[in-house]
Amino acid sequence: MSIQVSELSKVYGEQRAVDAISFELKKGEITGFLGPNGAGKSTTMKMITGFLPPTSGTATVCGFDVVSQSLEVRKRVGYLPESNPLYYDMYLTEFLGFVAGIHRIGKQATKRIDEVIGLTGLQPERNKKIGALSNGYKQRVGIAQALLHDPEVLILDEPTTGLDPNQLADIRQLIKTLGASKTVILSTHIMQEVEAICDRAIIINQGKIIADDQLAALQQNSGSNGYILVSFGEEVSQEELSKIPGVAAVSKKDEQHWQLFSSQVDEVRKNLLQFALINNRNILSLQSNSQSLESIFRELTKRV
Repeated sequence: MSIQVSELSKVYGEQRAVDAISFELKKGEITGFLGPNGAGKSTTMKMITGFLPPTSGTATVCGFDVVSQSLEVRKRVGYLPESNPLYYDMYLTEFLGFVAGIHRIGKQATKRIDEVIGLTGLQPERNKKIGALSNGYKQRVGIAQALLHDPEVLILDEPTTGLDPNQLADIRQLIKTLGASKTVILSTHIMQEVEAICDRAIIINQGKIIADDQLAALQQNSGSNGYILVSFGEEVSQEELSKIPGVAAVSKKDEQHWQLFSSQVDEVRKNLLQFALINNRNILSLQSNSQSLESIFRELTKRV
C-alpha cells in the first residue's frame, strides 16, 4: 500500500481534531477525502505529509514512517496545502526553479519545469511574477510545484479553488491522468468534483471516519433510496412490482411510468429485467437514479 494510516490521532488540549482513524490507499487510486469544515481533513493531510506530528497512532507513505522517516516521506509526496503558500515577488519559472533546487532535481530541472508548466496550462503566464497572476493561475502554480519532483503520492487540499469552468475541466483531466500511476488524495467541498474524478470516498466528521468505500458502493449502501423509473408495454400491477427482490417501495408516476425505490438500485435493475423476461412483459423505458454523493454526505454528517 502507498499510504497506511493506523489509529492516527491529533489532540489539541481537550479537543480531538482527529480521533484514531485508520485507512489504506493503494497506487492508481484517486480518493476523495470529504468532511464538513473542522472535521479533521486538513489536519490529517498535514500529519500524512510530515508537516504536523501526530499525538498517537502511525502513518506510513511508501513504507516510510511519517515521524521517524519524515524526509523520505517528503521526497515521495507532492503536497498542495489549502492555503497554497507562494512567493508573490518571484517569477513563475524562478519559483519552480527554487522548488526544483529543494528537491535536488539537478540537471533535469529546466526540462522538468517546462514539462510541468505544460501539464498545468501555465505556458501563457510563464514570464510573469506570481503576484500578477489570477487566483486560478496561482492555484495552477501550487499544483505545478506539487508535481515538479514526480512524486509517487499526491495530496491535494482544495486543488480547484478559484478555477473557471474551462480551467476546472483541464485540471480535473490532469488529476485523473495522474491518478492512473500515482496515489492521489483529493480534499474538496464540491461533491460533483469527487463524482467526476474519484474512485473512492472517505468521509470524516468530528475527527472520525464515518464512511469509506468505492463511490458506487457508497451510493448503493447509504441506506437511502435511489429509484428506477420504468414503463411497460403491458399492464403491470403495483403488487407485482413490489415483490421484485430489493424493491423498498413502488409508486405510479403517471399512466405509463412506475417508480421503484431501493437502496440497491443496480441490483433491482437486474431483478427487474429478469421479472420482465419471466413474465413476458416488454420494458419500453428504463432509467436509474442513484442517490447523489452530496445527499449521502449531508445525511451521514447529520447523523453523527
